[in-house]
Amino acid sequence: MKKRKGKIIKDPKLRGEWAESVFVARANEQGLAVSRPWGDSKSFDFVVGKPGRFVGVQVKSTAFELGGGYSCAVKHNNQAYARGSFDFVAAYVIPEDVWYIVPAEKLRKRGTMIIGSDSKQALYEEYREAWHLLREAAGSGLKSEDPLLATPARSGAPAAGQASAKSGAGQAAGAAAKYPENVLDRVRASMEFARRQLGLARPEGRDEDG
Repeated sequence: MKKRKGKIIKDPKLRGEWAESVFVARANEQGLAVSRPWGDSKSFDFVVGKPGRFVGVQVKSTAFELGGGYSCAVKHNNQAYARGSFDFVAAYVIPEDVWYIVPAEKLRKRGTMIIGSDSKQALYEEYREAWHLLREAAGSGLKSEDPLLATPARSGAPAAGQASAKSGAGQAAGAAAKYPENVLDRVRASMEFARRQLGLARPEGRDEDG
């Protein structure tokens, strides 16, 4: 599996802050509204969604290889989180540049997840790049044809929803749309998405290609 280029930040706190910034950027690319609670005493790092449909997300990251995959600790003060602490874990495998969006109830009080592996211990592969779960939980109302919703396969990983037959809705979303690969196309896609969401008419004299 092809590794991500670039150095990995050694300081755990700085690395965690960097991973959180990557989460915000990736979630925004997926058309998700992300907010941060005041202070750092909450049991979740971010709130995703809109009024009436908020979900709490705890962001974790890992570069620790174990058992053919990566071990990701989901703990606070070296203890597993209490039930109800958050709705989803967003776990980032740094060397592979891959996100796992895992519902909290799937942790079952586990303090560690094995991700990025095909071993018997890897129980979370169906959640690889499963951003559609956050969209559904937050009630974003996005459609599969929106180009920002097709997550590109990174480092040989399947697109969002394609890792398992259990995530049929995600498979349809990933197959229906082509993810913009360069910055300009992504900006254009973002503007087009916002225009449709707000019901704005296209400026006169401009066609679909801008």
